[in-house]
Amino acid sequence: MKEEIVIAGFGGQGVLSMGKILAYSGLMEDKEVTWMPSYGPEQRGGTANVTVIVSDERISSPILNMYDTAVVLNQQSLDKFEKMVKPGGVLIYDSYGINTPPTRKDIKIYRIEATEATIEINNSKAFNMIVLGAYLKVKPIVTIDNVLKGLKKTLPERHWHLLPMNEEALKKGATLINE
Repeated sequence: MKEEIVIAGFGGQGVLSMGKILAYSGLMEDKEVTWMPSYGPEQRGGTANVTVIVSDERISSPILNMYDTAVVLNQQSLDKFEKMVKPGGVLIYDSYGINTPPTRKDIKIYRIEATEATIEINNSKAFNMIVLGAYLKVKPIVTIDNVLKGLKKTLPERHWHLLPMNEEALKKGATLINE
């Protein structure tokens, strides 16, 4: 198994955190992983993306031109990465702020209403965990238990009380994915 993923959106949406948690989760399952963030100097509002590779075998390079899966959270990211999904691959997008939805016919396209879900549960900080839960429903490359272990590894101890809320957000995301 080898999964090459790009997660892209605006800074502040938890894009880089989502990638880091996914990478840590892969480590918890004794998989080979790479995590390569890319972002501008803006702290919030600028574009950000992260490439994650999770594999059962050694990874030769973290640099990719095509992806098995793209998770895109804004129009700019959709415009840039839709064409970079391998034929037969997967594109997952949050419909909020997407004016021109994806059009490719040679990939599987999934829509998630993650922004609306954060409003429903009254917690905008759970956005990235909702999206990650949706991704893992489509591509269960790591277990939710290991995602929670990875999350615990990335969160400072003072925020560990948020782990149950994040677990609920992961489960919520899994229920929201639509092809």
